[in-house]
Amino acid sequence: MNKGRRPGPRTRARERALQALYQVDIASADPIDALSHAWKSEEAAPDKASLEFAEELVRGVVGRREEIDQLIERHSLHWRVERMSRVDRNVLRLAVYELLDHEEAPARVILNEAIELAKRYGSEESGAFINGILDKLAATLREGRRG
Repeated sequence: MNKGRRPGPRTRARERALQALYQVDIASADPIDALSHAWKSEEAAPDKASLEFAEELVRGVVGRREEIDQLIERHSLHWRVERMSRVDRNVLRLAVYELLDHEEAPARVILNEAIELAKRYGSEESGAFINGILDKLAATLREGRRG
């Protein structure tokens, strides 16, 4: 993320989607209610495209969570998803969903966004942890088509 500048609309949408998925994870919250609550932290009202993108991310991750978690576990040596921190596993889920369903988005953009989310909301080690798993996963899913 650029320091001193406000994040772009898609970055903000990813942040709100992460916050919603975190709430779903800890409290079994309704995904769309959790997303609505996450948007309330915004100073300015989000644009329609950001709202739609965040909702698509949340619905997509929730709908494909089992498949996504299996992919994450296959690419994370000796780590089960349920043992990962809630932030890390939900950042991974978001990125894997995007890698699966947004082939038009360059893998490096998805990875960079995920790493920045992990650094911002996770632990000191989160960025490197996310990078290690997603780098392998993206190579497998995108078969070397790293845009």
